[in-house]
Amino acid sequence: MKLGKQILNILSKTYTPSTMVETSFGRYDLAFRTDEAGRPVLLFIGIKNKNARITGERFSRKIVIDKEGKVIKDHWDNKGKSGDRNL
Repeated sequence: MKLGKQILNILSKTYTPSTMVETSFGRYDLAFRTDEAGRPVLLFIGIKNKNARITGERFSRKIVIDKEGKVIKDHWDNKGKSGDRNL
């Protein structure tokens, strides 16, 4: 799964620092954790199950910032499946 332009627009906004934000987009449920600057850095996207966990895909954000605070690199990596697993 690739992140579409509209979902990336949601993830490009700044939110409350160091929190977990839950929202939905179309048929997908989204939950993402923000860093100390309020930027989303960990994303779960899929369908929320009866245990309130999102079964779908997990993405991690890579942000590289220089000494002046300018963003050099900013992209999302797919880290695989998320949700309930048989352990």
